[in-house]
Amino acid sequence: MINSKSILTKITQLTLNIETNYPELYRFLDENPVTLPTENHPNIDEDAMSAYLESLKQLLKHHIETHKTIIKTT
Repeated sequence: MINSKSILTKITQLTLNIETNYPELYRFLDENPVTLPTENHPNIDEDAMSAYLESLKQLLKHHIETHKTIIKTT
């Protein structure tokens, strides 16, 4: 099983990728510093983090598959 730090790193990298390369998709994510928990130690387990990571991967995969652009050559 992957540890929490590794999962969080992957979530951060994927979110940054989406923000940088797919800004049209990024705006639909619920990622916003204003919505972060205010508790010092919110209880988020590895299963929840893994599920969130997987949902980000699926969201990006679906977006790429449904928004393919055709490059025309002249």
